[in-house]
Amino acid sequence: METRSADKLGPFVVLTFIYFIVGFLTTVNGQCQGPLKIAFLADAGALKNTFVTLISFFFFLGYLICSPFGGRWINRVGYKRTLLRSLGFMIAGLAMFWASSWFTVTFPAAVVGIGAAHVPGGYFIFLTGSFLMGTAAALSQVVINPYISAYELPGTQSVQRMNIVCAINSFGTMIAPFFVTTLIFGGRAIEEVEVRQLMAPFLILAVFVVITTLTTMRMYIPDLSNTRAAEGERLERSIWSFRHFTLGVVAIFFYVGAEVAVGSNINLHALEMGGNGEALSFFGRKRLMIGELDLGIPAMLATIYWGGMMVGRMISSTMNRISPRIQLTTVTLAAIVLMAVAVGSNNLWLIALLGFFQSVMWSCIFTLSVQGLEKYTAKASGIFMMGVFGGAVFPVLQGIAADLFGTWRWTWLIVIFCELVILFYALIGSRVRNSKESPGKCRPEI
Repeated sequence: METRSADKLGPFVVLTFIYFIVGFLTTVNGQCQGPLKIAFLADAGALKNTFVTLISFFFFLGYLICSPFGGRWINRVGYKRTLLRSLGFMIAGLAMFWASSWFTVTFPAAVVGIGAAHVPGGYFIFLTGSFLMGTAAALSQVVINPYISAYELPGTQSVQRMNIVCAINSFGTMIAPFFVTTLIFGGRAIEEVEVRQLMAPFLILAVFVVITTLTTMRMYIPDLSNTRAAEGERLERSIWSFRHFTLGVVAIFFYVGAEVAVGSNINLHALEMGGNGEALSFFGRKRLMIGELDLGIPAMLATIYWGGMMVGRMISSTMNRISPRIQLTTVTLAAIVLMAVAVGSNNLWLIALLGFFQSVMWSCIFTLSVQGLEKYTAKASGIFMMGVFGGAVFPVLQGIAADLFGTWRWTWLIVIFCELVILFYALIGSRVRNSKESPGKCRPEI
């Protein structure tokens, strides 16, 4: 590894901070679903849930289409320049979010008719912004995941480092719901939000990311040559020939589908219950008021979910003697039991607790998937991130199911199915069968 001995911590801190931004903006995108269902889709009729979940669909479509470019760029121009490109896409996405609000406010008559639904043109600009933001998140993670996994920080092992950065990422996801409800939509009750409220916050966020990009350009982030092919080198094997990696992509597809379905749709289920006269209460309170600000019960559900992610990852980051396979098996079994009880009792607070058990799934699946890949790692990271497209598929399937059946309750069975697939990977799919699975000397199984 090419690095300066005096600055082992610097690159780790920089990448961890950018991972925080990725988590924060990913959740901001998802948490806009509930308010924009009111502001953009008031006239969407019976297709409201389907349309609103397209916000997450287009975000994760960026992962499917653009993730492979990240692996190629790392091999061609290195980690730092690929990271800077991802921040450029992030700035463009935030600019589109601002433009969606400006267009809708400036041209209120620009409405698209889709069947009986009438959708403002600005909504489709917002979808474009979601795609660009998803592309930015994908490219950032293509860089950060293998870099953090391989970066030699004294006193740590790979899965610990992954859980540290994922914990900071989860802190971003935890505070994002309240950013949406208090700063973007001014603490108003969700029924009173307006599209024009998007403009200033997203413009400020874009300026913040510009500053972060300029700062990153000046930072020293050493390359990791042992994780990527040399310039002009052709890889002898297809990345799909590594069975444990291929099944890891499948596992991450289902994991991210489950994670995003809960993180994005739990507030929509809460809104449905409120509309049916079953509004949730928090210690007996129907609204969470601080002065004139309404923090919102749905935001509290999302915060508990993402906060559980952060706590679980912080705890796991201290476990340097428990293998990722054992961790993944244990938390997946617990998640299946919890979700079964939550669905049976129609208890959203139990669903929110799922974040604690899902917290280490990402880092465990990634660590198990890239074990022994060596110079194939950079390419593998780009392909691996394609699996994140599950975050587009399952929330939309859940939204369609909610429209078809008239309730969100039984759609959570989709999440249980996803957890069962992850359990299969933990027990069977993640095992490296023999030395042919490794491009070089076969490493011991993790």
